[in-house]
Amino acid sequence: MSANIDRHKNAVTRYFEAWNAAEPDAVAKTVAAAWSTEGTYTDPLADVRGHDAIAAVIAAAHAQFPGFVFRLTGAVDGHHDTARFSWELVSEADGSAPVAGSDVITLDAEDRIRTVLGFLDRVPGGA
Repeated sequence: MSANIDRHKNAVTRYFEAWNAAEPDAVAKTVAAAWSTEGTYTDPLADVRGHDAIAAVIAAAHAQFPGFVFRLTGAVDGHHDTARFSWELVSEADGSAPVAGSDVITLDAEDRIRTVLGFLDRVPGGA
């Protein structure tokens, strides 16, 4: 069991590295490390497939929320090829977290993300 949860925790760590990468080249590199080639990302605002499209979603989030980082809240829970976790989008300036959500990921045989299903639990007005 612990090897399995380590697998999930490592995938989630790579996921946050991608979301928190600041430069376009770093985003591309971390997305490629985290997701399978045909990986998907789906939430209420996006439904995309492939590294370039996922990187574009991440870039759009950075453009909308400059100076913010994604932070894991709570523990990663997983079994088989599936894990779930919650997160907040936190201001580096004042620590506020106007956006929060929960994601469910599935992994491929190489422990790269095959799918992300994201849910937004808290969003600011007008976002």
